Amino acid sequence: MGQKVNANSLRLNITDTWKSRWLAKTGFARMLEEDTRIREFLSKQLKKAGLVRVDIERFGTTIVITVKTTKPGMIIGKGGGGIDDLKKKIFKHLNVSKLDLKINIEEVKEINLQSQVIAQNIADQIEKRIAFRRAMKGAIEQVMESGALGVKIECAGRLGGSEIARSERLFKGKLPLHTLRANIDFARVTAYTTYGTIGVKVWINRGEIFQGQKPKLKA
Repeated sequence: MGQKVNANSLRLNITDTWKSRWLAKTGFARMLEEDTRIREFLSKQLKKAGLVRVDIERFGTTIVITVKTTKPGMIIGKGGGGIDDLKKKIFKHLNVSKLDLKINIEEVKEINLQSQVIAQNIADQIEKRIAFRRAMKGAIEQVMESGALGVKIECAGRLGGSEIARSERLFKGKLPLHTLRANIDFARVTAYTTYGTIGVKVWINRGEIFQGQKPKLKA
């Protein structure tokens, strides 16, 4: 089971928490669709800003979006103007004129231990026609040098422009996917190339969370 399912969802409330945190008696489907559209939009919009995670909370009619990133300055801009522009773009994307929306920006310092950042970097290199094995090996060395206990990277698709799609993976260190207390960060990103899409998956083992310890959020 640990080898097949999403490593993050398997560890909810153990080493991780939900990305959307709210309750609704009515309109659940509409709110969930809004969250999904907001998250997908921000993933594309802030791809170059080192986006790690987007958390969405709702308090009545207020929506609080917490953006965790490695480059907060690129999002905030001069005098906080970037956040106002981002709000306007979200309104336009959702096709609404008024929305009680608040955006918080949180900086993530351990850049090389964030699977989302590593996966996005590999995808960017593949799109720039850099050899996928070279990108994978470089990423693994970066992660292990930053203190990770283990890492696995998998790329799948028409690798190197080959006619037949295949998958290749590299692995280093320990990665106990069946151990629920293992703080494993997982992410997947799609690279868009001239010969098709290539999927990139990254698993990073950042240690274990024992009973009595607080779950470490990705920040």
